[in-house]
Amino acid sequence: MSVSPRHPVATLVVAALFAALAAVAPPAAAQGRAAAMALPDFTELYEKQAPAVVSIDVTQKSRSQRMPEISEDDPFYEFFRRFGQIPRPRMPEREVQSVGSGFIISADGYLITNAHVVDGADEVKVNLADKREFKAKVIGTDKRTDIALLKIDATNLPKVTIGDPEKLRVGEWVVAIGKPFGLENTMTAGIVSAKGRDLPQENLVPYIQTDAAINPGNSGGPLFNLKGEVVGINSQIYSRSGGFMGLAFAIPIDIAMNVTTQIKEKGKVTRGRIGVQIQEVSKEAAEAFGLPKAYGALVNSVEKSGPAEKAGVEAGDIIVKVDGREVRSSSELPRIITVIKPGTKITVTVWRKGAQRDLAVTVAEIKEEPGAQPRKGTPAPKEKAKPNRMGLVLADLTDEQKKELEVKAGVLVEDIAGPVRGNVQPGDVILAVVNRGQTTEAKSADQVNQLLSKLDKGASVTLQLKRGESTFFASLRVNGAE
Repeated sequence: MSVSPRHPVATLVVAALFAALAAVAPPAAAQGRAAAMALPDFTELYEKQAPAVVSIDVTQKSRSQRMPEISEDDPFYEFFRRFGQIPRPRMPEREVQSVGSGFIISADGYLITNAHVVDGADEVKVNLADKREFKAKVIGTDKRTDIALLKIDATNLPKVTIGDPEKLRVGEWVVAIGKPFGLENTMTAGIVSAKGRDLPQENLVPYIQTDAAINPGNSGGPLFNLKGEVVGINSQIYSRSGGFMGLAFAIPIDIAMNVTTQIKEKGKVTRGRIGVQIQEVSKEAAEAFGLPKAYGALVNSVEKSGPAEKAGVEAGDIIVKVDGREVRSSSELPRIITVIKPGTKITVTVWRKGAQRDLAVTVAEIKEEPGAQPRKGTPAPKEKAKPNRMGLVLADLTDEQKKELEVKAGVLVEDIAGPVRGNVQPGDVILAVVNRGQTTEAKSADQVNQLLSKLDKGASVTLQLKRGESTFFASLRVNGAE
């Protein structure tokens, strides 16, 4: 028997079929709504946070370098005329203007920007989102972290909420608000590309890398998370054209707040130090020192009578913890130590001879770095020896050389005969050989050659070296040559 389309049973079957299809493949409109819901909406964030973001106009007076006017009666007039350098009247000063961004951190008018934004400024004006304009006073700056604290004469101002950059995750959405190219209250969005970035010439700031569009004029502006909290200060961009290329760097807000608090309370920034020179722990160095994995900060040298030496820290120690906080890389150690208040006693955990030991160190204050001392020349040995299996030509030091280099023992690297993969150069002095957690003082060329000859092919060995005024460690792989 055939079933008519108008039959009640047929109607139920068709309805069930359409319901099943709808469950499997939602309509295009529903798919569009789902996609839209997956993307963040920044409108509310902008409405709430933009009023606390300011634009900064900086004026600098450009002084003319022209010579003062000289009259024709002056005896030097003819001299200058002969060489086509007739002095002309000094031109009036010109005003050079630049722009930046900032944000309000307290309702009574304190705000933060980059130090380089206001560096050398004769006048700083702050423009609020409500079009009010104020002259700002630079309370203080810290060029090491590129942070400046400003103050304007105003009250009941909107202020930002400070977030925790430690909780920020790579891949998380972030938003920047600022004045790129002079365009006020511009918002751009992106993600956190990386955390803890080290940039050249600066080891105190673990930069947040983002691909939010940051351009000239954004400097000093805030970087927000989706909660509307400031997690960083937009500071630098990588660019070959002068504009945005997808690489921007922000200073974590906790570092900035520490700096501004010190500037506000003490008028300057003090930083802690323990008096050690350090380097990264490579995989080869970790193997040589018997460390289970490559982490920590390898101590190259210890300052005489410094906090670390007084506590018993030695060259060749690997600092793995500070007050229980793991030091994952050498770049982390100065960031941890510098924020500790001078005079504070801390526990420094070092790896030495295959075991950890805790040392009590009293943090001192960083002073101005002394000028570089002249590098002492390294005397050459009388006769060249044959290269060892590492390709190093070694020679003993004379008593006179030891005195000049201020070492009790050591072996000179006279030459390198062959490819040595590591930071070793002719003129270096080997102070010690480290292998499998054991450190052996280098007393003679024969002794060091014998130590190296006993190592298995492919094994790693670490040499403690002195180069000029610096002491450091270099790790090498033993090759098969004899």
